[in-house]
Amino acid sequence: MSEVSISPILPPAAALPSKPRTDDPRKIAEAAQQFEALLIGQVLETMSNSGGWLGSGEDATASCVTGLAQEQLASMMAKQGGFGLAKLIATGLERGH
Repeated sequence: MSEVSISPILPPAAALPSKPRTDDPRKIAEAAQQFEALLIGQVLETMSNSGGWLGSGEDATASCVTGLAQEQLASMMAKQGGFGLAKLIATGLERGH
């Protein structure tokens, strides 16, 4: 009877994909800024639902254009500091690591 060799099922540790870093300060700040932009967008949407945005009508075209404008405005406000929430969120997430 001859010897039977068993090869490993898993590749060596060096061949396994590395775990992505989740503590990169730039990525944390970017995610916090995107979250703040989302919140600002919700505030703007709530304002526009209460009677129109800058006197715009309620037709489909105005609604589409208003939505795009609100999204861009929210994004730019967040990039310029917004309500200051992004910085607070990023600081809290960085401390958690």
